[in-house]
Amino acid sequence: MCVSPKWSPRPAELHLADHDVHVWRAFLADEHAQVRHLEAVLSDDERVRASRFVSPQERDRFISARGILRSLLGQYLRCPAAAIQFTYETAGKPRLRPLDGDPAIRFNVTHSGDLAAYAFTCNREVGVDVEAVRSDSSLQEVAERFFSPYELAELRGLPPDVHNEAVVLCWTRKEAYVKARGSAFGIPLDSFHVSLTPGKPERLVSDDSSRWMLRSFFPAEGYVGAVVVEGGDSVLHLLNWASFREY
Repeated sequence: MCVSPKWSPRPAELHLADHDVHVWRAFLADEHAQVRHLEAVLSDDERVRASRFVSPQERDRFISARGILRSLLGQYLRCPAAAIQFTYETAGKPRLRPLDGDPAIRFNVTHSGDLAAYAFTCNREVGVDVEAVRSDSSLQEVAERFFSPYELAELRGLPPDVHNEAVVLCWTRKEAYVKARGSAFGIPLDSFHVSLTPGKPERLVSDDSSRWMLRSFFPAEGYVGAVVVEGGDSVLHLLNWASFREY
């Protein structure tokens, strides 16, 4: 997979070629002034979900994240954001409701705090994850509980000052793979392994690893992200969300 090293502004026209992977980053705190506008394009069930959040901050994050997703899908499909319809897999992963003539867009969404990332492809399964790198002793417990023996061995061979980054690199790569596969498969996290040494190439070892490409990206200072997509000829484009717009 070829990776563009910089986050680019929105192109004049949104188009997904078969080999394209578009990953967008959005800072949800920046959407405070637009939250009512974004809420207006949500479906009734999404507004109900938003109303269940006790924290106004979490409620606005949910509204912004879903409104941005709808805006981007509307631009790809050239239809109003409010007209987007979703279906949900058994484990809750959303997909576009297929309509005659629509391109076969696949997408995945993730957020950590006020940072969200959206991945879009055409005819290829995709998974994306972002996490903040934090100084937290519990990260070692996460590794001991969920990482494979190969990952733990690689982690223990690293200097202690990069352990937290390595754990988050590993976690985002594993999550992106599971999300690309579809969480309904119930994949044990220790049944496959990924590389986790900072600065070294990404690597996925699984019973179907030839099907996928794995890449990490860095959406903001103190954050790590990963995307997993079907096919070895994919080209990753990193794009900045700016503001709500219709197609």
